[in-house]
Amino acid sequence: MISLRFYRIYDIGREIDIDWLEKSLAQNYFTARTSFVRVKPKSIMIESSPLLIRMLPITVERDGRSFEFAAVARVYDIGVISLCFIHENQDADYRELEDIALRFAGQEGLSDFFIQYLNTLGEIIKPHIKNFAVDPAFFEDYTIYVTDRRDDTIDPVPLLIGDRAPVSPQIREDILRNSMSYTTDEVAIISWDSALLCSPESPTDLIDLVEFANVQVLELRYYDRELTREMARMYDDIEHADRLSWYSKSRRYHEIMRHQMKISAEISETIEKVDNLIKVTEDIYYARVYAAALKILRSSQWSESVSRKIDVIRENYSMLSDEVRIQHSNFLEWVVILLIAFEIVVMIVEQSLIH
Repeated sequence: MISLRFYRIYDIGREIDIDWLEKSLAQNYFTARTSFVRVKPKSIMIESSPLLIRMLPITVERDGRSFEFAAVARVYDIGVISLCFIHENQDADYRELEDIALRFAGQEGLSDFFIQYLNTLGEIIKPHIKNFAVDPAFFEDYTIYVTDRRDDTIDPVPLLIGDRAPVSPQIREDILRNSMSYTTDEVAIISWDSALLCSPESPTDLIDLVEFANVQVLELRYYDRELTREMARMYDDIEHADRLSWYSKSRRYHEIMRHQMKISAEISETIEKVDNLIKVTEDIYYARVYAAALKILRSSQWSESVSRKIDVIRENYSMLSDEVRIQHSNFLEWVVILLIAFEIVVMIVEQSLIH
C-alpha cells in the first residue's frame, strides 16, 4: 500500500467557532472532527479539534498518466484552512511511490487545483464566517509519503528531495538525521518539506501530528508578517505625528498607543492559542516526532521573531507614553507660569489703581 498526501495550509485572518460551523454545514456536507486513534486519550490533548470537510475528488493528468486524488479540508479554530490531496493505491509498492513522488516533486502541477479548491471551500464556509478573506499566495506546503512496508535496502533520499541526482554526504546526513522508529517494522523520516512514514498499520496519528506542526508554523509566519507590517505603519504614523503641532501630536500619539496595545494584545493572545493548539504528553514516540517536525520547520525561530517584534512594539509604546507624559508635564508647567504671570499682572494693576 502506498499513499501520497499533498498539503497546502492557508490563514483566513480571524478565529472561527468550529462547533457553530460544524452545525451549519452538517446538513449539506460530510463533516467530522479530528481524533487520534492509536494513543491513549490523555496522551494527545487538543483544545479544539479541527473540522474535516470531504470535497469532491479530482483527476490529475501527469506525464501521460491519470491520477485520482481524494480531497479533504480541515478548518482550525485559530483561523487556518488545510487542504490535502490524497492519492492511495492498495496494491502498489515503494517503487511506484517513488515514481509518483518524482512526477509531482515540489507539488508541481497541483497549484491550480489548490487555488480552485480553496475558492470552492471559501464559497462553502464564507456565508458562515464574517469578513472571510484568504491570500492564496501565502501558504505552507508539505508532502507526506506513506507505505505499509519498511525496507532499509531502499534509499529514501530521492523520494524526500524529489530528485534522483546524487547528493553529498552532508545533505544525506541532514535528511536522514530525523529518522525515528517505535517498532522494528516502522520508521518515520521527517524532512523540511516532506516526510516518509513506513508502518504496517495506517499511521493516521503521525500524519495528523505533522499537519498540526505545519499549521502552527504557518500561523507564526503569518503573524510575523503582520507584525512587520504593523511596525512599518507605526514608524510612518510616528513620523507623521512629529510634524504636527504639539497638541495634535499628543492626540495622535494617544491614537498610535491605543492601536499598538490592541494589536499587541490580540496577537499575543492568538500566539498563545497557536502554541497550545496541541499537546503531546505521555506518548514518548509521538512527542519525539512532533518535536522533530516543529524543529525542522523552524518553529522556534519564527516564534522568537514574533516575540522580538511584539517587544519592539511595546518598547515604542513605552517611549511614546514617556513622550506624552513629558509633553503633559511641560504643558502644566506653562499653565503654572501663565497663572503666576497673570497673578503678577493683576497685582500690578490693582496697585496702580490704588495709587
